[in-house]
Amino acid sequence: MRLNVNIVICLFLCAEVTGIQSLQQIPWLPCMLVDELVKFNDEGHAETQYQHRNAGLQFGHPGDSALNPNAITFLVTGSKVDMRKYIEGAVVEHQLQCEIRRYSTEGIQVRWPGLGAQDHDIWFTSTLRHTDGLFVITSFLRHTPATPTPGQADYRNWAAIADIEMLTTSTAMLVFTRTPSVWVGLMKQPSLHCQFDVDHKAVDLTVEWRLQQRGERTRLFSHSRRSGQREGGGVELKGIGRGDASLTLPLTKQSSEGTYVCLVSVPPLFGSHEIALHIMEPPRVSLNVDSVISLVETEKQKVVCEAEGYYPLDVEMEWFREPSGGGGGLLPEKLDTVLYSSHRHHQDGTYSLSAFFLLHASMHDSSSKYFCRVSHSSLRMPIRKSFTLIVTARTANKRKPY
Repeated sequence: MRLNVNIVICLFLCAEVTGIQSLQQIPWLPCMLVDELVKFNDEGHAETQYQHRNAGLQFGHPGDSALNPNAITFLVTGSKVDMRKYIEGAVVEHQLQCEIRRYSTEGIQVRWPGLGAQDHDIWFTSTLRHTDGLFVITSFLRHTPATPTPGQADYRNWAAIADIEMLTTSTAMLVFTRTPSVWVGLMKQPSLHCQFDVDHKAVDLTVEWRLQQRGERTRLFSHSRRSGQREGGGVELKGIGRGDASLTLPLTKQSSEGTYVCLVSVPPLFGSHEIALHIMEPPRVSLNVDSVISLVETEKQKVVCEAEGYYPLDVEMEWFREPSGGGGGLLPEKLDTVLYSSHRHHQDGTYSLSAFFLLHASMHDSSSKYFCRVSHSSLRMPIRKSFTLIVTARTANKRKPY
């Protein structure tokens, strides 16, 4: 794989020198072919072993020589569908992961309508992922073998691929999302991105959206170009005509959380992407006291830190004491006398929690700062709310003279 990365870096440097900076000019992407080795045990059950093999996508023309002769090369030749134009915001050698797998049509015997397709074509998928979750692109690569594989090409009958073999392919279809994971608050209306591209005007096109929650599947939208039938909403038909199948959700609530699946099918190909929707609502934090508390020595006061309206449940609340003058560089002291209320569940699905303690005023603690720190998965940094304690000495009662 180091050789592959070096080749890519070299190609980038050469492109910079010649002024070519477009990602569509990349001639090579290092990949991993996840191959399947299927064996049947004594009971007749299939057992699959996965082999990770050094491979790469090379973009060019039929008859090109392999840029990396030490890897399996998938030569991607001319097609109106080009996965490279969807690669945005990625440093290829650091932020792009490429995985190639064999693809079975599950017994569907349909010749691909694209130019040059044959009845005995075999299929692969290429998935490009941005390591920071900015996009996922799945492309379907069509390969016409010189010798047809007897029977149906699936895990029982995969054609062997040599370690340095070159397979000439064409990109027939791709499905693409810029929102593999979405974090959104309550009462929002997010759009889940799903885009597709096909190498011909696909008459037999179907687009669906499904929601998966706790093992149950719900169909949210379905459209068949052939029949014209449509179910559900949230997807614009004009957008589908442009290859945009993005779904706009109604106002979010707690029950909106789940895995949304965009499915695009042009037989014999079925492409899909799962989009995880997470509801995140940050807490509102407040104290029941002002920023400065003035007490007389030995007085007591209940101090409450309240975190309200957060989701999900994983909140952490702590109280700390920082001596006057910053404590001489010492870390703030965590209070161990803090009590907590039970979590309160509200009608909108959010939660609240209180953390409180009984403050005993002493001259030693005068000018000390107390702060409540609240951490939650929706926050990049914890929220801090603080007050300063001012303690005055208790004066002794004096007797009046007779």
